[in-house]
Amino acid sequence: MLPFDRFGWLGLLWRAAFTGLWGSLLMAAVALLFAPGAMASVPESGLKLYGISGEELGYAPRLRTDVSIKVTGMLARVRVQQRFANPGDNWVEGVYVFPLPENAAVDRLRMLYDERLIQGEVQEKQQARKTYERARASGKGASLLDQQRASIFTTAVANIPPQETVQVEIEYQQRLHWLDGEFSLRFPMVVGPRYIPGTPLLTEGGAFAGAGWSQNTDQVPDASSITPPVVEGADDDFNPVAIVAELNTGLKLVDIASPYHAIEVVEQEQGRYRVVLADGVVPAERDFVLRWRPALEDQPSAALFTEAWKDEHYSLLMLMPPKTELLPEPVGRELVLVVDTSGSMHGDSIKQARAALLSALRQLRPGDRFNVIQFNSTLHALFEQAAPADRQHLQQAQRYVRSLRADGGTEMLPAMRMALEDPQPSGLLRQVVFLTDGAVGNEQALFEAVTRNIGDSRLFTVGIGSAPNALFMTRAAKFGRGTFTYIGNSAEVEHKVGELFGQLSSPVLTGLRLRWQTVDGADEVVQTPETVPDLYAGEPLVLAVKSVSGLEGVEIEGRLGDRPWRHSASLRGGARGEGVHALWARRMIEDWMARQVTGEAPDSVRNGVLSLALGHHLVSRYTSLVAVDRTPSRPQTSALRSAAVPARLPTGWSGTKVFGHLPGTATPAPLFMLIGCSGLLLAWLTGRKRA
Repeated sequence: MLPFDRFGWLGLLWRAAFTGLWGSLLMAAVALLFAPGAMASVPESGLKLYGISGEELGYAPRLRTDVSIKVTGMLARVRVQQRFANPGDNWVEGVYVFPLPENAAVDRLRMLYDERLIQGEVQEKQQARKTYERARASGKGASLLDQQRASIFTTAVANIPPQETVQVEIEYQQRLHWLDGEFSLRFPMVVGPRYIPGTPLLTEGGAFAGAGWSQNTDQVPDASSITPPVVEGADDDFNPVAIVAELNTGLKLVDIASPYHAIEVVEQEQGRYRVVLADGVVPAERDFVLRWRPALEDQPSAALFTEAWKDEHYSLLMLMPPKTELLPEPVGRELVLVVDTSGSMHGDSIKQARAALLSALRQLRPGDRFNVIQFNSTLHALFEQAAPADRQHLQQAQRYVRSLRADGGTEMLPAMRMALEDPQPSGLLRQVVFLTDGAVGNEQALFEAVTRNIGDSRLFTVGIGSAPNALFMTRAAKFGRGTFTYIGNSAEVEHKVGELFGQLSSPVLTGLRLRWQTVDGADEVVQTPETVPDLYAGEPLVLAVKSVSGLEGVEIEGRLGDRPWRHSASLRGGARGEGVHALWARRMIEDWMARQVTGEAPDSVRNGVLSLALGHHLVSRYTSLVAVDRTPSRPQTSALRSAAVPARLPTGWSGTKVFGHLPGTATPAPLFMLIGCSGLLLAWLTGRKRA
């Protein structure tokens, strides 16, 4: 008998507390052990793995990626070669979540399995999944390429033999980005951890539908498919990437640069250049950006690429807008600066954000009004309403910005609503600048918030850090009638903010309407985007068009600031461009997906996307590419293990800062507290009953 049993009710309480304490500790330990996002230390020196058990890293396939980029004019054809090497003695399935550009038209999958090359075919997503699962179960080599977001994809490779390598090749078409006399392209390398709001969902087979560290939630129902396990502290040879780019511009280039990676450039002949990484390979932990600038006399004023495909003509047209002067000085603005101070912005990102904010404050003029809003797990505005841009308020804002620190979750939705809300219109030009890495999973809800609340404001997004969510940035700016700017390191801040304010201060080309002339004169033209967006300083007009007979010319009307503007162009000739049809279909799919935000019925959107994706052999939200070897390789007596290939943590990110605040990635302490208290209560009631 324990000593305190002799004290009656006091002894009973002590016994209840003692039993409840140990019971709650046991339940907490069990819950911690099985917490979906618990951090597991991996037995490699300095390595930490988030969201998956440590032993799985021992047999997860090793990955190497080789990227080949071929640029012709303003088009890029990209081949991504993924090599899944199985270092263990078991048959394994590898699952890899990775990013591609948000505007990529993915149209080809090939698998090299046991020296046999298998071409992939596009199927409706559920059918492709069934095809893959049948092959996996029967021991056949198979690969499946799924799109989770327009910029997030998953490759699954079944039945990788022990000590062997299976190679998967993915190809896509992409148009280049042009701004202020410079071409650029971006190849993203890592899917950064994302903040997943909402209540966890229990789905068939448990709470997890994918291999990610997060549960699916009511706000992000596919969270488990966009949150790959993350490695921190890995050597540079963990999941390395090699990149080769061949530029066939037909122009004399005065500058070729990569701001975030060391490169070597070889000019092969006039207008042709070969670009490679100076180090051969780099770790997959930050986006690769390549920029090139034609000589001033060679800068294009227009570009046209055409393709005849399945008895129809497709065109990609780029027209440069007219040069404009800055807005007259008396025109004032109300500038709302919104900055993300969540844990994912820790380190280099928050330094870049502070520098960008300070640079933006220096751009304000007398007569302007402004406010600064920061958000993480909570929301805070510097002023109750926009304040005059005078010396006193600007100094107060500068002190506030210098004090910003990164910590907490990424509750972006309330910040978006507050920034766009305009309860007391000032009559000034209202511009909202959103600085963030976009590390959120609920993009759809944010797009809907922008559409509902934008009013007369315009939204400009600024991507911060080594691996920003470019899909969120570009689409939010599109719905907000603004632009997207990417700042990848501190050295770019002044230049990029200056470019942004050049756009903010220039008259906008609005209300654009087009009249097409076709070869037969009565041909119906299908253009995308259907509604031409506003154009800012330095931005070209880019349109993809389908017609039966081909195009002769186009007339464009709109307003430049407060003045009428007209332009006409002949469209005869043009360069041949393979894959233009895929770019047209990809942009049409984007238009269909945007209709979800404006209330189009889901079935209508799905049918529209399916028709385009199946017709043009593209991966989409509702279609996948699948490749299956005909010959079974894995003996039915051998077990198949499935393992997620971990992603690296993006450069400058801290696992402790990020995973300490992402739902599903840290021990749910309030839940354990509740379990412990329940244990105490249960023990007390049990003791009382026995008494």
